[in-house]
Amino acid sequence: MIFNNPYAFLFLVLVPLYFAMKKINFFKKPSFPIVLYDWNAGEGESFGGRFRLYNVLLFFADSLGVVGFILLIFALSDPVMHTQEKIYTSKGAEILFVLDTSPSMAAKDISVVSGLRPEMITRFEAAKRGIKTLVSDSAGLTYGLVAMAKEAAILVPPTDDFDFFGKQLDSVAIGEFGDGTAIGTGLGSAVFHLSSSSALKKAIILITDGENNAGSIHPQTAAELARQNGITLYVIGIGTRGTVPIEYVDVATGKIVSGFYESEFDSSELEKIALFSGGQYFGLENFPSVTEKLALISRKESVVQSFYLRTTEILYFKKFLFFSALVFFVSWICKRLILKEIF
Repeated sequence: MIFNNPYAFLFLVLVPLYFAMKKINFFKKPSFPIVLYDWNAGEGESFGGRFRLYNVLLFFADSLGVVGFILLIFALSDPVMHTQEKIYTSKGAEILFVLDTSPSMAAKDISVVSGLRPEMITRFEAAKRGIKTLVSDSAGLTYGLVAMAKEAAILVPPTDDFDFFGKQLDSVAIGEFGDGTAIGTGLGSAVFHLSSSSALKKAIILITDGENNAGSIHPQTAAELARQNGITLYVIGIGTRGTVPIEYVDVATGKIVSGFYESEFDSSELEKIALFSGGQYFGLENFPSVTEKLALISRKESVVQSFYLRTTEILYFKKFLFFSALVFFVSWICKRLILKEIF
């Protein structure tokens, strides 16, 4: 923050001057001492308690006046904050996530460090956290989201509105698109939305834990379409093998489904899809690996973009003036209304 009129701070010398003048009773009105006694007071009660309360409120009101005066000086100094924002004049890479939302993604077998000890989170939660971390740290890239299970639908076309992207990602629920894994349908939907893009680089990141068992499009067909359209396909297989706990809310009934899931996670088919498209496969079993691999993909897909810096000014004059007036008003209320009633 800078101040366009810093000379206004010279008025701050009036603050210690004010207290010095109060110390020598410069503002004190002439008074004559008299002895009073409250004949209706109870045993041990006198004016002393009331005068102590009066003095406390008077000190509070005076302090508010000083604070209001300091805020007024800050307003007169014309404070301004300058911010710079990158405005990109060329397109960066477009990345479209295809996120598996089938019930098996609710398996809790992904470790993450929380506090001093690790804990287990679901595959779905790990994927969502990793995506949000990547998107929040990226600039110049555009991201989209396709939710996939038995059916698939695009929830966010490629956009640089990361707030909207995050809200849509948070709203996705397990089982919302059925019970199944239509990898080919999900990839086909992503290819369709990226094929007409003019971005220098285009990529699809498939995050799933299972084999294709639904949909009318074969995953290899969709992978071939991605390759033909110059779209790089990255496949992230997330999960472990064995008996793992599972818990999620059934969107159809609203009931909590919990128990144990016999995970037979097999990465061979996912590796074939990645190789068939000329892309790359990553197998992940913990949360740090999720964020690490997503960041690696983002770096590989980044392109040099032209941009300019736009400087914006945020003026604080009115804000300081408003709070100054508010504090002065509260001080006035204390002195003219409350203290008058007590005294």
